[in-house]
Amino acid sequence: MAEERRSALDPYAVLRNPDYRWFIASMGLVTLGLQMQGVVVAWQVYARTGDPLALGLVGLSEALPFLAVALFGGHAADRLNRLRLCMTSTLCLACCSVLLLWFTWQSMSGPRVATVAPIYGIIFLTGVVRAFYRPANVALGTDLLPKELYANGSTWRVSVFHTGMVIGPAMGGLVYAWLGPIAAHLVVLILLLVGFAGLLPIHYAPKPVRPREGSIFTSLGEGLRFVFSQRLLLGAISLDLFAVLFGGAVAVLPVFAKEVLQTGPQGLGVLRAAPAVGSVLMGLTLAHLPPLRRAGRTLLICVAAFGVFTIAFALSRSFLLSCLLLAASGAVDNVSVVLRATLLQTLTPEHMLGRVSSVNQVFIGSSNEIGAFESGVAARFLGLIPSVVFGGCMTLLVVAFTTWKVPELRKMDRIG
Repeated sequence: MAEERRSALDPYAVLRNPDYRWFIASMGLVTLGLQMQGVVVAWQVYARTGDPLALGLVGLSEALPFLAVALFGGHAADRLNRLRLCMTSTLCLACCSVLLLWFTWQSMSGPRVATVAPIYGIIFLTGVVRAFYRPANVALGTDLLPKELYANGSTWRVSVFHTGMVIGPAMGGLVYAWLGPIAAHLVVLILLLVGFAGLLPIHYAPKPVRPREGSIFTSLGEGLRFVFSQRLLLGAISLDLFAVLFGGAVAVLPVFAKEVLQTGPQGLGVLRAAPAVGSVLMGLTLAHLPPLRRAGRTLLICVAAFGVFTIAFALSRSFLLSCLLLAASGAVDNVSVVLRATLLQTLTPEHMLGRVSSVNQVFIGSSNEIGAFESGVAARFLGLIPSVVFGGCMTLLVVAFTTWKVPELRKMDRIG
């Protein structure tokens, strides 16, 4: 017991596990590639259309298939070998990258130079693959650790994830500006393939799969019923869902970069990376701190601060101040992500981790893309700056409503 306590207090405990090191290295490279791809695709689409709504449609084209397939991805993560599922989906993401590279090369000149429909189609396929990759990835990371290290593992996983979000957008913007979109898509492909290679050394012994009772839809329903029966978990997930849905300004950053802050793809890369810089710094801080007390109150305060920083960003006309505000929003978002991830791992039985993770991804993962669509539509009809201010105000209202309707979340102390 004393040994377990010492491990739980060691900020680098999970990094002493070689399999977990390979796991987070692979996840970091895949994240790096996908974040880089996001910037490249966003700039391509906006450069070809000049329409903020077109940026929103990029998010929608990824969210719709994700929503349709995510629960089946969670079911697969609970029935199949999670490592092999991660490897297969990573290879499929690389195939989607090949398609983007090929289309970009084919449409550099000629009648298809302004065409964006095939990009939406490829992003649609990416959304399908992500629906299988995400729950398998979360469940695999949990399988590789003992329960007392879940919080430490969540902190490092989120930190590595957001490190990819720091470097990826900056790399995407710089490579796009200096070498063009073809080179940028090629780098994305290489990163995804190296991420796949990082999964190969992992030693993974799958846990026995429980005999399936009933149909696949019965199995999917178990995951949904579990989430809706846990008010703490449902409250935390819903809070993040609506905060991201209304409060995110990432989708319209190309418009801010070009029209408000007067910068190019390099500046867009820095803006996209800024929230992740704040998140990584906060993650490193959390890794060296004991488990947070008053976790529920901290979660609510952090989401409210996210809304405030979003409003301030919309009103900023300084590139430096805008970057600082985005970094601050990323720092408080990291705290909420770590708390929610630890809560999910702690409350969920091991044999349901894939399905519950997929329900969580339906709420959270898709909210990024649907939020991108909402941001694009709002920017078209309300105007760029009023739409982001509106989103920040809605985030504050969501925090107030959650505090009122889920008082046990406000009273929650330590997790685990």
